[in-house]
Amino acid sequence: MAAYDKSDLERRMAGAVESLKHDLNGLRTGRASTALLDPVTVEVYGSHMPLNQVATVSAPEPRMLSVQVWDKSNVGPVEKAIRSAGLGLNPINDGQTLRLPIPDLTEERRKELAKLAGKYAEGARIAVRNVRRDGMDSLKTDEKKGVFSEDERKRHEAEVQKLTDATIADVDAAATAKEKEILGK
Repeated sequence: MAAYDKSDLERRMAGAVESLKHDLNGLRTGRASTALLDPVTVEVYGSHMPLNQVATVSAPEPRMLSVQVWDKSNVGPVEKAIRSAGLGLNPINDGQTLRLPIPDLTEERRKELAKLAGKYAEGARIAVRNVRRDGMDSLKTDEKKGVFSEDERKRHEAEVQKLTDATIADVDAAATAKEKEILGK
C-alpha cells in the first residue's frame, strides 16, 4: 500500500490557506465585521466557550458591532472576555446587549495589524512546508518499499514541489491583499 497520496497533500495545503484566510478575516480594518469576534472565548458554565455559543453577534452599522447575550447572567463574563481579547474594543453595556463601537485605526495600530497579518502568513507557509515534507518522506518510504522507482519518485517530488510553490503563492497573495487593506493603500 502506497503512503503517498497527492489528493491528501492538496487537501492539507488548501486547509492551511483556508485557515489563513479565516485568521485574516478576524483582523480589523476599520469596518465592523462579525468575524472580528471569532477568536473570543468566554468562561461560562464552568468551561470556555466561543462567543457565538453564548450570544448573537451582528453588525447593525458599518462602525458598530452588537452582541446580544442570551443569558443575562453571562453579560459580565462576555464583556470581560471581549475586553481581555486584545482587540482594542470597549463594550458599552446596554442591558443584555453589548454595543462595540469600532474606533478609527491609528497609523501605529495599522502597522501592528500588518505585522500580525505577516505573522499569520508565515505560520501558513510553515504549515504548507510541513505538508510538503510529509509528502517527500512518504515518497522516499514508498521507494524503499519498491512501490516507486527512483525516476517515479523524482517525478512525484517535482509535482509536490510545484503544488507547494502554487500554495505558497496563494498564501502570499492573501497576506499582501490584507496588508494593503489594513494600511489603506
